[in-house]
Amino acid sequence: MWKLKIGGASGPWLRSTSGFLGRQVWEFDPDAGTAEERAEVERMRQNFTEHRFQRKESQDLLLRLQYAKLNSLGINNPKIKLENVTEVTEELISTSLARALNQWSTLQAHDGHWPGDYSGILFIMPMFIFSLYVTGSLNIVLSSEHQREICRHIYNHQNEDGGWGIHVRGPSTMFGSCLNYAALRLLGEMLNGNDALIKGKDWILLHGTATHVPQWGKIFLSILGIYDWSGNNPIIPELWLVPYFLPIHPGRFWCFCRLVYMSMAYLYGKKFVGPITPTVLALREELYCGSYENIDWNKARDSCAKEDLHYPHSQVQNVINGCLNRFVEPMLNYWPANKLRERAMSNLMEHIHYNDETTEYITICPVDKALNMICCWVENPNSNAFKQHLPRVYDYLWLAEDGMKAKIYDGCQSWETPFIIQAFCSANLIGEFGPTIEKAHEFIKKSQVVANYPSYQSFYRHRSKGSWTLSTIDNGWSVSDCTAESVKALLLLSKISPKHVGDPIEEQRLYDAIDCLLSFMNKDGSFSTYERKRTYSWLEVLNPSESFQNIVIDHPSAECTASVLDALILFKELYPMYHNKEIEQCTESAVKFILSKQRDDGSWYGTWGICFTYGTFFGVKGLSAAGRTYDNSSSIRKACNFLLSKQQNTGGWGESYLSIETEVYVDNGAPHAVDTAWAMLALIYAGQVEIDPAPLHRAALVLMNMQLESGEFPQEEHIGCANSAFYFNYPNYRNVFPVMALGEFRRRLIANQNKDGRT
Repeated sequence: MWKLKIGGASGPWLRSTSGFLGRQVWEFDPDAGTAEERAEVERMRQNFTEHRFQRKESQDLLLRLQYAKLNSLGINNPKIKLENVTEVTEELISTSLARALNQWSTLQAHDGHWPGDYSGILFIMPMFIFSLYVTGSLNIVLSSEHQREICRHIYNHQNEDGGWGIHVRGPSTMFGSCLNYAALRLLGEMLNGNDALIKGKDWILLHGTATHVPQWGKIFLSILGIYDWSGNNPIIPELWLVPYFLPIHPGRFWCFCRLVYMSMAYLYGKKFVGPITPTVLALREELYCGSYENIDWNKARDSCAKEDLHYPHSQVQNVINGCLNRFVEPMLNYWPANKLRERAMSNLMEHIHYNDETTEYITICPVDKALNMICCWVENPNSNAFKQHLPRVYDYLWLAEDGMKAKIYDGCQSWETPFIIQAFCSANLIGEFGPTIEKAHEFIKKSQVVANYPSYQSFYRHRSKGSWTLSTIDNGWSVSDCTAESVKALLLLSKISPKHVGDPIEEQRLYDAIDCLLSFMNKDGSFSTYERKRTYSWLEVLNPSESFQNIVIDHPSAECTASVLDALILFKELYPMYHNKEIEQCTESAVKFILSKQRDDGSWYGTWGICFTYGTFFGVKGLSAAGRTYDNSSSIRKACNFLLSKQQNTGGWGESYLSIETEVYVDNGAPHAVDTAWAMLALIYAGQVEIDPAPLHRAALVLMNMQLESGEFPQEEHIGCANSAFYFNYPNYRNVFPVMALGEFRRRLIANQNKDGRT
């Protein structure tokens, strides 16, 4: 039976600067579990498979089964009956919050964070399979039990038409279909008599064959040996040798873009191909019409299936690629120009090793991880670097009733835990849940990055000292809004007696965090994610991916800016003398940026969540923290009008992921708990309770009626997004924001009652 292990790990090739704080690894123990527990797990799996086309998102039931045994609630947690109720009361909300927090507290890990399924993207696991296969490590890293569960997940998320999308709700694409089909074959699944594989193969052939896979797919299939490197547009390693002052230097690109393409450039420069096995030869036959040897790779180079083509090559790219293919790339393969390539390749490996070592071989993301592993193996199959990569693969694997999947990061521990603390504070039940909050408090304090990495500027890294990451301290990559939300949570807890929540963080570490936040500010007062914006937005014209938008630049967003603005204003209230002028200038500029991003209809486009509901929640959150109200701000009034215009007849809100792609609000047709909570919070911050609380009463009823028997809120459609293409799950959003919304509404109701009583 599978068990989730948190934290501590051992092995000659594993290392950590934090004692593996926050690490999440699923391990299989053949002797674990009772017969009843094993039967329950199988029932959960079968139920998902039977209903997979109706409900595509797993409910993280295996985690909940394990934690129900570890942290038994021990009290009766009955569901509230809200029949014929039209207006909620403070008492009803209090009961709902207590039910939610009682159950939610049982899902906390011993180190203070809340583990969960941070997945949803379907091309990541195949990349790991390819990486392990070409390095001969597949059966070393992945046991038969791992492989069985991985196959289960891939089959469970095959679309009815036979293909696979790039996310669990997505329509079939050539990228998702080719990678998942090939992964199943590499895992030993046979085509003969396998209806699912036959349907997958037919979808690929019907939609243009693997010659029409977009760029990232071409790269990975080339590494595997089922697509020829000559069918790729060049990714020249020499670009890293141009002077840094040029806007096209990769050191100026968004960190995800530069690190992924760094590894791709190395493998392109090597034209590396893994072992040509019988399975690889079979895939060459299965993924194409006609003979593999007769494929026109020059034509394939610029072919992309219409299902995948969201960012076509620009004319500028076509000219550049033509020159690189005809003149530059051939020249760089012969003396003396090949000496330049050797230097460029050596430079790339130096950067790859730095990224590996400063992240304890987790790297910045799973795509980068899979590629870096191959690069280290190509350089030296027996190197310590490659050996240290292997055990960190497990950091990216997650298990649920739909099978084993790859997370989009090694977790979101340091992003969600501060929001969870804020939700507990909103509920105002500190005394009842003191031990839970204290553990979370300790986790945040221990998760701060307390020093800069050696020579970080030489490797184009932003400062780290004082920051928080998205996931674990071992990951090491500082993020602006993760740092801001952690600061806010710590400041809120500093107002509460230590006997309830533990000792506050040291003042100097708060100052370090503020210094770090200020260092993230762009010239216009905005904030991006991992670094400041380093080059011009027009460079997106060079985006080569074909499938993903806005990947070249670390574009600023209203959400990141609002999080930082909120944290800085709260900090200034409590520490008015520290960097007073700098913070004042920063907050003024941040407000201007947020206002500039508001659309004519009153909404903000969400970059990291779906979509206008999420963006508007953060836009209002930031502006209200800066003192904007319904009475004094037309921007706030427009935002309220926008949200109220999207409230469904049910009283809730529900927005489709299609809003991201169309850039127009698309209603999902049914209320979504998290969407409803975001809209409620924005309206509450704007002062809707004081103006007309009726829409909020209706929304609160929707949330409380959605509450499950357990006390939790339901897992619904995934609501995280990135690059207008990636859609994924934040595991604790389902509880964080409904609890926060109900808690804030309850506080406003009590405040109004007290105000009326005084009058």
